[in-house]
Amino acid sequence: MIKKDLFKFIVPSLLGIMLFIFPISYNGDVTIAIAVLSKIVLNVISSISNSLIMGVVVVSSLITLFTSIFKPKIVMDSRYLRTLFNPSWFWVVVRLIASVYIFMIIFQVGPEVIWSSSTGGVVLESLLPILLSVFVLAGLFLPLLLNFGLLEFVGVLLTKVMRPIFKLPGRSSIDCVASWLGDGTIGILLTSKQFEQGYYTEKEAAIIGTTFSAVSITFSLVVIEAVGLGDMFVPFYLTISFVGLVNAIITPRIPPLSRKKNIYYQGHKAHDTEIVPSSHNLFTWGVEQAIARSKQNNSIGLFFKEGVQNVVDLWFGIVPVVLTIGTSALILAEHTPIFRWLGIPLVPLLEFLQLPEAEAASQTMFVGFTDMFIPSIMAAATITAPITKFVVAALSVTQLIYMAEVGGLILGSKIPVSFMNLVVIFLQRTIISLPIIALIAHMLF
Repeated sequence: MIKKDLFKFIVPSLLGIMLFIFPISYNGDVTIAIAVLSKIVLNVISSISNSLIMGVVVVSSLITLFTSIFKPKIVMDSRYLRTLFNPSWFWVVVRLIASVYIFMIIFQVGPEVIWSSSTGGVVLESLLPILLSVFVLAGLFLPLLLNFGLLEFVGVLLTKVMRPIFKLPGRSSIDCVASWLGDGTIGILLTSKQFEQGYYTEKEAAIIGTTFSAVSITFSLVVIEAVGLGDMFVPFYLTISFVGLVNAIITPRIPPLSRKKNIYYQGHKAHDTEIVPSSHNLFTWGVEQAIARSKQNNSIGLFFKEGVQNVVDLWFGIVPVVLTIGTSALILAEHTPIFRWLGIPLVPLLEFLQLPEAEAASQTMFVGFTDMFIPSIMAAATITAPITKFVVAALSVTQLIYMAEVGGLILGSKIPVSFMNLVVIFLQRTIISLPIIALIAHMLF
């Protein structure tokens, strides 16, 4: 019986590690298997992706509106469907706006500021197809990480590291690694699902979602290549890793994250798996907790049911939110002077930090709140000094909160973080990161 129990813990967990965590080389990039498989899915659905996205957004909006008005019994009697299709009226409006946006973008009707290739067009063509493909595979196979004891095992082993340094359970290290090697969306998905299952408090989920959903190695390479400094990738990545670590230590200790409540989602009770009894050491207690968790999953049908529910939840719950928020944020960035105005107070600071072309650099500092890639595109076009390009690229990655993807995903998830929370955390990360990056840049150039 012991061997069978160990088998149920080890085999699914190893599969999960191979898919979500273990680094592999693909076309010269370091990535994870789930990201590679997602690219294959993306190629398969590329010809129908626009129709698929439109169908998802419109169906989500119509069902949500119908449920909000008429409260049909089939939805209201199901906790899963009720949570998905009966949100607050704010999110009903967000989904309805998404339906309007998707129609305008696909058929290129209405104001061009909405459907142009630099606003709604880039969200539709460059972001949403990727999210659809990632969500399919990540949603289906996430139970391998969540349900068979891996997080319980790792959580026990790393509690003494994660708790004192980051104020987080040891299991949160899996979220970080999945983001780091794969994609920040995977980390947010992991965090949200564990929060809903009662493994994280509101405070812990907020900290992990806004601090540990790190930018992948692959995308970091794309950013530094965009500013023409690809040969600096190693010092660049070491810089953003160090600055990310500093942010992860500081931001959970100051508002708004420090003021989040240590309560669990919908009345869940605290899990005590990280309290090690005197009769066990860390390893044996971790194994025991992992086996106890794996015993709860005896049905292949239940495994796939949960996986399919994950996919539906992600597609119909998050895709419309990302479309609305991402498009709206890019409209502000591209067609209003708001981010240029916001950057003006930073000019004296950038000059104090002795960075050339301070005025041009200041205009990139806050536009990263809309999309992480825009600052690098702007820097490549308007800045000539390599040291300033390096700072802009590194800051855009360490700011982390950008509405076209991570921010939109957090707001669309169950993670208890508001839009204003995201604004404040973005500003905090900017203030913390900029001086450190500038100092390191002066050492390198």
